[in-house]
Amino acid sequence: MKRTILSMLFSASAFFASSCAKNDAGMNAKQNTYVLVHGAWQAPYVWDAVRTDLEKKGNKVIVVELPGHGADNTATYTLSIDAYSNKVIDAITKESDKVILVGHSMAGMVITNVAEKIPVKISKLVYIGAFLPAPGQTLENLSMTDPGSKLGPQLSQSADKLTLDVNKDSLTYLFINDGSAAAKQKVLDNYKAEPAIPFTNPVMWTNEKFGSVDKVYIKTLQDIVISPAMQDKMIATADIKTVYSLNTSHSPFLSQPKSVADLLYTIGQ
Repeated sequence: MKRTILSMLFSASAFFASSCAKNDAGMNAKQNTYVLVHGAWQAPYVWDAVRTDLEKKGNKVIVVELPGHGADNTATYTLSIDAYSNKVIDAITKESDKVILVGHSMAGMVITNVAEKIPVKISKLVYIGAFLPAPGQTLENLSMTDPGSKLGPQLSQSADKLTLDVNKDSLTYLFINDGSAAAKQKVLDNYKAEPAIPFTNPVMWTNEKFGSVDKVYIKTLQDIVISPAMQDKMIATADIKTVYSLNTSHSPFLSQPKSVADLLYTIGQ
């Protein structure tokens, strides 16, 4: 009986100590503000699960809707990389602290441009399967140097040359081949033709500004929109030292949102 009581007391003490340690770890975790920017042919909905996960951990999350995407119907002929960047800058400059700026795919061009304009407001730049130009490159130029991409043959331009469409039969195969049926349907339901002009806008950056910001790249290893080989090439061009990998398609925030949220949280600590 005495041994049983002692055993119970020991177990209770161990549980209490473990609980205190977990609480201390949670209290000591760094809380960040994440600004999430979606890519082409997508919209803010793609970040829903990632946003929820990060917020549950006590972080602030701002999801930017780029002009001409989602519910925004800004006239296509007025759009540019600068128009996209200005929307992101508006969101960031309202924050008193530095932010972790995350961009996917085409938004890699946008966050690069933003970092050149307001480097002091950004603690980290995070590229997820994203375009990362050399100074003066356009997305159009950059994409032409990726023989591993399967996107090009599936694109068609509107008669006025202001938008680009993806062959609907290939849309989920290209963007989320490893996703659930529900995730694939979400991509189809939210599809919208992509403004074409920003693809032709060059992004300039300097070592003094863009180069001063800490950068992280998350590679998407099953990507057939931006091939892993192309991602490696861009990582080398920007001399990024911190690289993670996800064994996913082009849209990991839809196929493996928990993995993306966990990585972003780790990057912020």
